Amino acid sequence: MSEAIKLKGIIPPMVTPLAARDQLDSGGLERLVEHILAGGVHGLFILGTSGEAPSLSYRLRRELIDRTCSQVDERVPVLVGITDTSFVESVNLACYAAEAGAKGVVLAPPYYFPAGQDELIEYVDHLIPELPLPLTLYNMPSHTKLMFEPETIRRVMDNSAIAGLKDSSGDMVYFHRLQTFLRNRRDFHLLVGPEELLGETVLLGGDGGVSGGANLFPRLYVSLYEAAAAGSHRRVKELQSIVMHISNTIYSTGRFSSSIIKGLKCVLSLEGICNDFMAEPFHRFRRVERERTEKHLRAIKRELAVVFDRNTV
Repeated sequence: MSEAIKLKGIIPPMVTPLAARDQLDSGGLERLVEHILAGGVHGLFILGTSGEAPSLSYRLRRELIDRTCSQVDERVPVLVGITDTSFVESVNLACYAAEAGAKGVVLAPPYYFPAGQDELIEYVDHLIPELPLPLTLYNMPSHTKLMFEPETIRRVMDNSAIAGLKDSSGDMVYFHRLQTFLRNRRDFHLLVGPEELLGETVLLGGDGGVSGGANLFPRLYVSLYEAAAAGSHRRVKELQSIVMHISNTIYSTGRFSSSIIKGLKCVLSLEGICNDFMAEPFHRFRRVERERTEKHLRAIKRELAVVFDRNTV
């Protein structure tokens, strides 16, 4: 297994640009990767929730890994999601990611049949020896219907192959409990998923964020992280307010929970970066939603222009 690295900063969960049901938007992928890296991010996470990973064929997942790792070319660490209901397929994808040049893998609890916490610990214990890359656990109870309980993290964290955890529960009490367990694991990264909590989390000692909005405005999220890491409360408040504007508009335009990813892809399409095709059973925003999103985008870009023209980032 390659040596684990402690991640800090902004690691965007990249959307997967699609041209059709089982076809990557290759040009869009190239533009998206360069757009994100140009914002100064500290890593890249593919095949996560924002990447629609569970809806993609294994063939397409492997192609995405190849193309992304090749293009990034070690400029930042690439993390690959390996969450699956099949133990063997998780291992297969991890091995493929290692060969392509990824630096770590990310795993949420297997969904569908809910496991008990003891079963989950055993699952992780069995999985780790099969993985060629360091593992970041992914707590996503809203999607998996199962969480890594704090006691579970306490029991598995002594294994140095577990490099960190991404928490998307939105539960700050949970986050703080984990911090108390990690005082003896200085090499363990603790990242927050919901970007609405990014500034607060970093100010209170978190290591950074896996922020979907960094697909769109990577510089904003990197600046927010840097301000929080420096303890600049005024600057954090200013930048976090724009993040909340994105959350309250771009992510809230549609009627379904898929609206967050639809909103991300719609804006990327409006900006000419990549296609907004969605993996089924979802579909891209229709005309009314797209026009509404375009209006929101103009307002957010005006805010960004003011903030970044007035301040040295």
